[in-house]
Amino acid sequence: MVAALILIANGTEEMEFTITYDTLVRAGVECTSALVTPADEDPASLVVTGSRGIKFVADVAFNPAAHGPDNFDLLVIPGGAKGAKTLSNNSFVQRLVREYLRSSKYVGMICAGSLAALTSGLPKQPITSHPSVKGQLEKDFEYQESSVVVSGHLVTSRGPGTAFLFALTLTEFLCGSEKRKAVSGPMVFPEGIDW
Repeated sequence: MVAALILIANGTEEMEFTITYDTLVRAGVECTSALVTPADEDPASLVVTGSRGIKFVADVAFNPAAHGPDNFDLLVIPGGAKGAKTLSNNSFVQRLVREYLRSSKYVGMICAGSLAALTSGLPKQPITSHPSVKGQLEKDFEYQESSVVVSGHLVTSRGPGTAFLFALTLTEFLCGSEKRKAVSGPMVFPEGIDW
């Protein structure tokens, strides 16, 4: 079965997390959310407070040894300023980003989550992000302002408003174009949206 690991931290942007998780589940992808905590936070609880104050419960605590590319086909790093900072500054997350890409597995980053491309030391390539972090990325990457930018196995996107397109792009890469259509149809997207 196709499996995705979606990282989460306190301050993760709610829409980017839930839309991606939900869309992938609709496609039949086995999703696991893993809570990443900085050293000064209590890792005993799996309850997460998102960037807008909405509470989530992560599936598991982040365990780099168990969450590598041997066990998952996709690694997702959502945004939200505080959450993205926690995720992108974590040395184990940085290592996993490189390992997934070396293993030809997909890595998705959305919004400020794209900072993980910088902190992970990825080579210069096409990328996008939320406009608020563009200045931190544009000198080291080929920055674009498209809703979703694909560079090999790295998929980046801009923010909450592009989360559905991001999630459907990941769905297509993991499960094929027919599955993408099968998932997007019942979601009833408004006519005329150029996806």
